[in-house]
Amino acid sequence: MAFDIPAVPGFAFGGDYSAEQWPEPVWVEDVGLMKTAGVNLATVGVFSWALLETAPGRYEFDWLDRLLDLLAGHGVAVDLATATASPPPWFSHAHPESLPVGPTGTTIWYGSRQAYCPSSPAYRTAAARLVEQLATRYAGHPALAMWHVNNEYGCHISRCWCDISAAAFRDWLRNRYGDLAGLNAAWGTSFWSQRYTDWEQIIPPRDTPSYPNPTQQLDFHRFSSDELLACFRVERDLLHRLSPGVPVTTNFLGGLWDLDYWAWAREVDVVSMDHYLIAEHPQPYADLAFVADLARSLAGGRPWALMEHATSAVNWQPRNLAKPPGRLRRDSLAHVARGADSVLYFQWRASKAGAEKWHSGMVPHAGTDSKVWQEVVALGAELGALAEVVGSEVVADVAILLDWSSLWAQRQPSQPSVDLDPLAVIKGWHAALTEATITCDLAHPESDLRRYRLVLAPALYLVSDAGAANLTGFVAGGGTALVGPYSGVVDDNDHVRLGGYPGAWRDLLGVRVQEHFPLPAGARVALTDGGAGSVWTELAVPTDAEVLTGYADGPLAGSPALTRRAHGAGTAYYLTTLLAGAHLRDLLTRLARDAGVTPVLPDPPEGVTAVQRRHPDGRGYTFIATDGPTAPTLTVRRDGDPAAGTAPVGAAPPVASA
Repeated sequence: MAFDIPAVPGFAFGGDYSAEQWPEPVWVEDVGLMKTAGVNLATVGVFSWALLETAPGRYEFDWLDRLLDLLAGHGVAVDLATATASPPPWFSHAHPESLPVGPTGTTIWYGSRQAYCPSSPAYRTAAARLVEQLATRYAGHPALAMWHVNNEYGCHISRCWCDISAAAFRDWLRNRYGDLAGLNAAWGTSFWSQRYTDWEQIIPPRDTPSYPNPTQQLDFHRFSSDELLACFRVERDLLHRLSPGVPVTTNFLGGLWDLDYWAWAREVDVVSMDHYLIAEHPQPYADLAFVADLARSLAGGRPWALMEHATSAVNWQPRNLAKPPGRLRRDSLAHVARGADSVLYFQWRASKAGAEKWHSGMVPHAGTDSKVWQEVVALGAELGALAEVVGSEVVADVAILLDWSSLWAQRQPSQPSVDLDPLAVIKGWHAALTEATITCDLAHPESDLRRYRLVLAPALYLVSDAGAANLTGFVAGGGTALVGPYSGVVDDNDHVRLGGYPGAWRDLLGVRVQEHFPLPAGARVALTDGGAGSVWTELAVPTDAEVLTGYADGPLAGSPALTRRAHGAGTAYYLTTLLAGAHLRDLLTRLARDAGVTPVLPDPPEGVTAVQRRHPDGRGYTFIATDGPTAPTLTVRRDGDPAAGTAPVGAAPPVASA
């Protein structure tokens, strides 16, 4: 799963090259510019199906032959796409049954991209035919370094409610539950007269008069992720068979939460992630750090591929804000700091036409006499000087538990509070650790936790029995855990664990919650340690736990807000409300310190973050970034170098002298 392409030494640098949008004389100009910029990898053919197969079974590869030959001749390796992300109009017109359908029964038509039902046999057959042609033709081409399957699966169509999908959903459910009795028990169909007596009665959760069945919705999320993954597997298996030894990837999308990337990460040869900074995000670099840490975690802690990000503005945000000078470097190296061994953009040359014509490129509309181009060339040179960092890993002693099924289940309607968004809570805890320069992984609840000192479960509403036992075993073995509010309350069928919350961990935490007390919008409650809670509180009764902090006012005054209990060789804490800002950071920092975790910087100033990468032989690098109202800075230094200062973005030497 790690990013390791023998054909690309050092950092991979480049991006999507939509050469089909330009006349061939421009190609010649482009390869010269790529050499100037230090580009060594280009993603080719992502949206070229209509040009590769101009009619059913009529393939035209001459233009792609010339392009790959040109790139190979100029030392640029190719991440060759299978082009299956966007079926051509002739296909969709001939196979209207392949078009996706929304929950109201409305057909979603072709005319942009991703207009296909993931369960469609016609789509899968046509896609496999194209992949077979590409793999047979280019398996031994000297430019080929990696295969790029489809593109951002699920970005626009992550679920389809058509009759073909309904039949596939029924098959998936048969495999999961075996019989209708098992399904009815799992879905709790005694409620609202929903009991099924024939498989044909089961449909996807289309629009209904009131709330659809929660477990039906959860299973439809699971099924839909699996259906898209099945599409990927078909293409990957063809490529492995016809082009052995060439790694296969597909680009995950930071910010997309419709696919279970834990399951997907096991299936790719290289973990690739796309991330676009939200220009108006209140904490844009906290979001960048979260996505980069997630990508590294999906790669099992190994280096990963930053497949797409932007040199400047992106076309799809409400306000297409350009990046000020220096941000291009700052954004790119921030991903490198957290384990990326590639810096790739969408795209090489900004498009002249189409929906993405206002999306920035490495070569902007203004050409080479531009800020963006100058920064691209400077970054390419700096990455070349930083080549010794490639292959090093980011080591984290803290993990945050994250499960897509739990997110899907909690984000359904009819929850106790619309303000308790699990992803926002998880990101908030991650941001607090980032501010404290404590490096953090994301981990599946059932994964091996033994390498961590501190494990956090900020928002794990749903947890399986195996996941619950895994955290309990981690603490018993000497680890420290902190469980956040409204966690462990349902099983993996989204059924409430009875007997008091948090059902999965009542014994571990020594606390029994009798009732949830969500707060009104904007309300806060004072805590006895001087802090404050917001959004959520719980009426908790300690059964075998020490109360560290309580509620100082509000309806639960005198009840515990933070508890601690020894279990085996470790310690488990429970927090019954949401903390924010300095109070959350102080709590997490204190628990990390008590667990033996050392921050990268012992007392970082506000706005300064840091992360380290290490080689197995002990060589290491520290990336220090400063963000604030003035110009941001980012410095890379070898560990052991006494010079720990920062330099302006774009002006720092790539690695300080030892």
